[in-house]
Amino acid sequence: MSGGVQLLAYADRLGGSIAGVGELLDGPLAAFDGVHLLPFFVPFDGDDAGFDPVDHGSVDPRLGTWDDVRRIARTREVTADLIVNHVSADSAEFADWLAHQELSPHDGMFLTFDTVFPDGASEADITAFYRPRPGLPFTAYRAGDGRRRLVWTTFLPSQVDLDVRHPAAVAHLSRLLEILRDGGVTTVRLDAVGYAIKTPGSDSFMTEETLAFVRDITDLAHSRGLRVLVEVHAHYSQQLAIAPLVDLVYDFALAPLLLHSLLTGTTDRLESWLQIRPRNAVTVLDTHDGIGIIDAGPSGERAGLLDFEEMRAIFAAAETATNGHSAIASVLPAWTALPHQINAAFFSVLGADPTRYLLCRAVQLFLPGTPQIYYVGLLGGLDDVALFARTAVGRDVNRHYYDAAELAGALSGEVAQAILGLVRLRSSPAFAGEFSSGRDAEGLRLAWTGDDASAVLRVRVAPGDVGFSIETAQGESRRRYDSVRGLANVP
Repeated sequence: MSGGVQLLAYADRLGGSIAGVGELLDGPLAAFDGVHLLPFFVPFDGDDAGFDPVDHGSVDPRLGTWDDVRRIARTREVTADLIVNHVSADSAEFADWLAHQELSPHDGMFLTFDTVFPDGASEADITAFYRPRPGLPFTAYRAGDGRRRLVWTTFLPSQVDLDVRHPAAVAHLSRLLEILRDGGVTTVRLDAVGYAIKTPGSDSFMTEETLAFVRDITDLAHSRGLRVLVEVHAHYSQQLAIAPLVDLVYDFALAPLLLHSLLTGTTDRLESWLQIRPRNAVTVLDTHDGIGIIDAGPSGERAGLLDFEEMRAIFAAAETATNGHSAIASVLPAWTALPHQINAAFFSVLGADPTRYLLCRAVQLFLPGTPQIYYVGLLGGLDDVALFARTAVGRDVNRHYYDAAELAGALSGEVAQAILGLVRLRSSPAFAGEFSSGRDAEGLRLAWTGDDASAVLRVRVAPGDVGFSIETAQGESRRRYDSVRGLANVP
């Protein structure tokens, strides 16, 4: 199963607006079949770069209108986020509930300490919860009648959690699904869904109760004609469990496995993953959240695709490649020994080596599923240390703002042109055929074979011999690409 290649981007940081992204997709980025527009709601530039919507149903007028989204959707798949876990503390719904409490039509929509622990909780009960940030997941808010309410805030104090099983929250999410559909969106990404259900007595992350909620919200989306992509950073077994429940699931394990291969000169761990990974995967190396590492590691008593020391070695190599900066920018969640992800640009983590970088991109583009390329990665971007210094937000190191001149220069560069060459190559009819993977004398071999076309990628990761070659055939035409420059000239 092969899907077209998608772009992942913030409209303001790439094209300046939604219409600007549309112009790029109609011009130099025409090879992309779809785009995931990161949150463009009101406001797109809040405490969490749009993932804290005050008004999730409206396009921020500074970025454009729903007509701009629909214009892109006429010719391409459009993915947008359905932020299921929380809304902004500045939202009208939360403000009304704070002011009026039980008299508010939104009473029950927000998760409080008492909702989860009606009979109180012990220290052990509270610290059992898994949180992707340091500290405890509660924030005290004063209600209009003077009461202090302890509200669940999994991520930031300004992001108040929804009680997603309460009818008021279900109605809220249903309304948003209809707005997104009517706005031209074809796929919704369930953001932070792994944290949405709080179950006392568990860590409340990706539990059976979570899977039940995923089924419910997927049914709501499907009934409105929308596909569902689930975003979960978790043990690979949990990705395998959730994949059959939805249309698409991320392959976050690929990036750490490729980094491990380049670090050790071996591909055995990667090869094992290729045999079991979901075929309905959105394949990524880097995203707006960084480079996921936890997804390939162990969890509790469950062995990972990599062990703890192998994960630590990847973080150490990234720290060296980024002159120590990735260690400063990456956040250590509560109760864990390593960060979830490396906060750095993927090109920076590879020491800005074009060959190693394009080797990784070639593997990404050759795997079954839907490849998705992050805008900074497409442009061969390096760590934006200055932006991180201004905001103190670790993930901003990989969320660069491109003005028109810088964008034009990056697009004309050899790395971006080589990636675009891979994207064009992915449109070959060979990728509608059968996929196989294995090993031959040259190294790891990934192949697609159709009725009258084929494409074969071979990668080498041995010390002193890192490289790749791609051989394509269609009818009587035969081509070979074995360098960054060669990929930049794919027709």
